[in-house]
Amino acid sequence: MKELVFSILASSLLMAASAQEQLPAKLTFKEAVKIGLQNNVVLNQQKNQLQYTQKNKTSSMLQLGPSVQAGGSAYRNDGNSFNQNEGRVVNGVIDYVGGQLSASMPVFNGLAVVNQYRQANNQNEAQLHQVVRSNQDVIRDVSNQYLLCLLDQELVKINIENVATQQIQYDQIKAQVELGSKAEADLYNQEYQLKNSELLLVRARNTLKNDMANLALTLQIDPTIYVEVQQVDWDINKLAADSATFENLYATAVDRRSDLKQAGHAEKAAHYGYSSMKGRYYPSIYAGVNYGSRYNYIQGEDNRSFHDQFTKDNVALSYGFSLTIPIYSGLQYRTQAAFSKVTYENAKIRAKNAEVVVKTDVIRAYQNFKDARTSYETSQAQLRAAETSYKMEKERYDLGISNIVQLSIVNQTYVRAQGDYKTSLFTLMFQRLLINYATGTLQFEDIP
Repeated sequence: MKELVFSILASSLLMAASAQEQLPAKLTFKEAVKIGLQNNVVLNQQKNQLQYTQKNKTSSMLQLGPSVQAGGSAYRNDGNSFNQNEGRVVNGVIDYVGGQLSASMPVFNGLAVVNQYRQANNQNEAQLHQVVRSNQDVIRDVSNQYLLCLLDQELVKINIENVATQQIQYDQIKAQVELGSKAEADLYNQEYQLKNSELLLVRARNTLKNDMANLALTLQIDPTIYVEVQQVDWDINKLAADSATFENLYATAVDRRSDLKQAGHAEKAAHYGYSSMKGRYYPSIYAGVNYGSRYNYIQGEDNRSFHDQFTKDNVALSYGFSLTIPIYSGLQYRTQAAFSKVTYENAKIRAKNAEVVVKTDVIRAYQNFKDARTSYETSQAQLRAAETSYKMEKERYDLGISNIVQLSIVNQTYVRAQGDYKTSLFTLMFQRLLINYATGTLQFEDIP
């Protein structure tokens, strides 16, 4: 028993040790987007809807042709019945087996069926473009959250370095205070700076954890599993030198934006739906043919063979046309047509609004990208100046020319400049992706 307990404890310790030694998962930008595209709830729902519109389109097309039905019956009659083979009433038991085949085809129905197919075709095209835009929505959302987590990681690193720097500074001042070369007030001031930097580090780590949880939610993965996002291999100089003009971007958006095309096809679908509904005002003509036969078996009598009855004697063939003229239906068709007209008018409004939205998105993305590029260039200069100022102020303090308060202010400025630089860097990355999103050209291959 003791050996069993010892082996269990040893196994548990080994498992715990292996779990601690296990390296965190590495998640690349492209892998994150790929997982998002596979698991996104809205995108998968849109794909399911696309399957329906494809089947509805096929069904509407086949309704332009004939419809065929087949039927059969088998029953027994006990009592008086009319025997059509002999032309007399028979009292007794008769077994019947019959079958029929019928077909009908619309000749004219106010083009209702034709417009239904056109409506279904445009609904399918609209849904196809909706899936494409939803795909781009996922790439945009995952990119935003991934780059935000990557920025959080960089800010955590900056705060870790600042804590280490403040700790070294604290140790140096403490030694100098003990030697009497520095005032004790400097030590208290530096202790505050150290504690404050540790607080900022805690907050930075909490922000990273929260943003990672949001990323996990978007990717539909377990948020308790630790994942480390990896650096993005992006040519920042190329991004900063981007010289795209608004006119070119807008022209591309008009040609490529899937939501704009989706709105256009939705408008056409609503138009054909309205036309199809108005087609019910008109008379409809159908051509049809019906073929059937039946076999009779009278118990106790000499019956003709199944072959003679079913293929010769009891065959019935009918064909012709049917005309239906709508006269009065309680204004049902007019009400349905009025609803279809409202749907069509609303679709036109949405299509017009989509044009404005596209232009607005391009203007906003273009201006934000220009602003992000300027901010990046400014933050570079700011970081160089802050780094130089910190080094100079540190030397002055070590020489006794400056004081601890001034050094703390310069250090805070330097740390803030590092954070501003990283923020502007990842903002520039994301804003360049938003350019592609606004123009409708964003795709999985754009992810580095």
